[in-house]
Amino acid sequence: MNTLFGRRARILAASTATAGVVLLAGCTSSGDGGSGSKAAAGGVELVKAGQLTTCTHLPYPPFQSEIGGKVQGFDVALIDLVAKDLGVKQQILDTPFENFKTGAFLNSGECDLAAAGMTITEERKKNVDFSDPYFNATQAVLVDKKSGITSLADVKAKGRKLGAQAQTTGEEYVKGKGYDPVSFESSDAVLNGLRTGQVQAVVIDYPVVQGWLKDKANAGAFKVVDSLNTGEQYGFTVKKGNTKLRTAINKAIADAKADGTYKKLYEQWIGPYDESAAAPAAS
Repeated sequence: MNTLFGRRARILAASTATAGVVLLAGCTSSGDGGSGSKAAAGGVELVKAGQLTTCTHLPYPPFQSEIGGKVQGFDVALIDLVAKDLGVKQQILDTPFENFKTGAFLNSGECDLAAAGMTITEERKKNVDFSDPYFNATQAVLVDKKSGITSLADVKAKGRKLGAQAQTTGEEYVKGKGYDPVSFESSDAVLNGLRTGQVQAVVIDYPVVQGWLKDKANAGAFKVVDSLNTGEQYGFTVKKGNTKLRTAINKAIADAKADGTYKKLYEQWIGPYDESAAAPAAS
């Protein structure tokens, strides 16, 4: 179901499940009920006392997805490091991806930051402040092995359907190349569209494809035929002007790279460590 009602229902269900997990994890609040802006370590102002509230969009493995009733992934693990430095726990709120472009949930005070495998762009910088880059990303063209497609150009040449996640840089990239992709609301929906034959090829972030192809059934039926180096870098976002939280995020990223934690988390969630994928620390 792709109606507006259906999308809201999925978002509500995911948010409810996530909130339950966080409560079990032991997030605490102050005697004021946890509402209102409260200062954490380093004078960082938080929208709710005792927790670092993160907006994301589920699912987007290996960066964030629900596994065994708990939201986990590479982004989640990195932001957990920020929360630890601040002396609080991370709580995750599942929200529509399109809100990340406008910073709506940051501006409304629902979240402290957004973490969603989000590419840093000049357009998005108009509405939010980005952390230092933490990941260099490329786009992959994944196809059904029976399609006969051997490259992105082949999709158009053979008149096949191409899929992409709505509101993403991958979708923008192929539109800029003259394609009219079928839009899906999440990475899972994109891959399911390929699996069910709605499209014969998809453009999606390469780490997502890496994770999907770990499944033997998927690897037997689908393959990567093209890699698109679009020069993208991922960053976390905060409300414009929230310098203290942005600094805390940058410090956690830099520390993780320096002490080997970043490499460990990369290998855990993404695969064999690729140093070129680790965005350089700020100078």
